[in-house]
Amino acid sequence: QVQLMESGGGSVQSGGSLRLSCTASGLTFDDYAVAWFRQAPGKEREGVSAISWSGRSTYYADSVKDRFTISRDKVTNTLYLQMNSLKPEDTAMYYCAANLWTAVKHIHDLDPDEFAHWGRGTQVTVSG
Repeated sequence: QVQLMESGGGSVQSGGSLRLSCTASGLTFDDYAVAWFRQAPGKEREGVSAISWSGRSTYYADSVKDRFTISRDKVTNTLYLQMNSLKPEDTAMYYCAANLWTAVKHIHDLDPDEFAHWGRGTQVTVSG
């Protein structure tokens, strides 16, 4: 059974940084594509970043490119999202998601419908 648990959210001032973590169990990163999504109140869930099963390819939404970095640690089965230069518009609930790489046909689209397993989310609030 795949389980995902996010942590690391919080409140920061504009321009600040946070690092989100997602601890995964019941899966092996070699077999799964994993990603970060976010959802602000009243808005649809949107893709933020994804990393391929091999770890060699990463993908970012235009809105976070050059500010956020996705990475993973295969030893601890943890997915990370380093967020720098945060803006108020980054305020949202952040979710990690995973699916077998064979089921994610267009990872670059960051489509939440392609991801079957989800964590409960961690809140990020950026003020100023």
